[in-house]
Amino acid sequence: MKRTVESGKTLLVDGPASVIVVSGDAEAFGFKVPHGHRIVIREGKRLPFVVEETATFDISLGENAEVDEVDGSTIPSSWVNAQEELLNIQKRPMVAMVLGAVDSGKTSFCTYLINKLLREKWKVAILDGDLGQSDIGPPCTIAYTFVMKPVTDLFNLKMKNAFFAGFTSPSVSISKVINGLVTLKNEVLEQNPDFLIVNTDGWVEGKEAVSYKVQLVEKVNPDVVFCIQQKDELAPILEGLERFRMLIVESPSAIRQRSREKRRSLRELGYVKHLKNAKVRSFPLSWIKVEENELLEAVENRRNFRQERKICELLGMKPLHLSESQNKIYIVIGKGKWLDWGSIQKVEELTKKKIIVVRKGEEQGSLLALYNGKRKFLGIGILREIDYRRKTMKIYTPVSDKVSTVSVGKVKLDKNLKEIPLPTEENVSEDFRAFKELF
Repeated sequence: MKRTVESGKTLLVDGPASVIVVSGDAEAFGFKVPHGHRIVIREGKRLPFVVEETATFDISLGENAEVDEVDGSTIPSSWVNAQEELLNIQKRPMVAMVLGAVDSGKTSFCTYLINKLLREKWKVAILDGDLGQSDIGPPCTIAYTFVMKPVTDLFNLKMKNAFFAGFTSPSVSISKVINGLVTLKNEVLEQNPDFLIVNTDGWVEGKEAVSYKVQLVEKVNPDVVFCIQQKDELAPILEGLERFRMLIVESPSAIRQRSREKRRSLRELGYVKHLKNAKVRSFPLSWIKVEENELLEAVENRRNFRQERKICELLGMKPLHLSESQNKIYIVIGKGKWLDWGSIQKVEELTKKKIIVVRKGEEQGSLLALYNGKRKFLGIGILREIDYRRKTMKIYTPVSDKVSTVSVGKVKLDKNLKEIPLPTEENVSEDFRAFKELF
């Protein structure tokens, strides 16, 4: 459909949709949209077109997409001031970090800054530290890239490198997230950008979140911190960052709040993007190093055959697989098999180690990261099967390079790449509770 919008107004388009500026002058997050240039807006995303000269748009709307007009610009004046503040800082490379709550406009603000800097011909990099709403890399990763041309959605950029955390919330392992961000920040700076924009996650409420954000800023040590506030939700964090150069910026009035389900849906688009053209590859466990999973790390350990025979006698069966770590023994049984709790206790008394029971197939769907011998992130994959007899691992992945290391995440996906919710501790059986400890 065609729609003409007068000068001084903003056209808001909620995806899924595509928009072409036919005539006039319109800007999207600091990007002056050329006539005839098609912009695609994903489901769950909103894009504002600020009309500076009466413009005509050609709009195609998908299911549940919406279009609206508002007076004035939805870009806060504080964003303009922030961009000017950046250019006033003479240091190069210059690192700017963006803090804010969930759906406060952090990614939109980063996009705006990038486009404005590109207009001035600066070399700009973006480091995306939002595990749960990753745009640059796959979900559960921290990733970066260099931006060569104006952009309206960071999701369309191709990552240069990533750090796999393996979970969607930094609360799972604060130190791992901080380490990942600092490692990639240093890697980016070695490539001499003029500006590095660091986006962060939206976890800001509560004592633990405040401590995490303060540690994060201190370790990354940015030259300026932009704090997007809707009310005063960042106040406790700001108190801990008094020594840093900070600038408060507003959250856009037209910001769209997303439900937990919508955020998960956007994550699943990320899995689809980064698993495009995937196929199943088989890896002998003796050829690769497995991290973050004690069961697989223990598969190749030296076996105690005498003890294994005694364990089998106590269990009254021969498991598919037995492996031993420093203080645990892993017993893998068939899908329809069951072990008597009394037998498990006898094995624990014999070995003086905790027994972890895993049913074959329970490993299926685990999100993985694949690395080469130089620890370069190659991409993600999904664990399809562990063949304990042949000691091989089958992984669904688009990665075709030689793989040296596989890191196992704490997220599981079904065959349609939808996240599988993990049961709560109250309603899981004892053996599943043990399995959950592994993954």
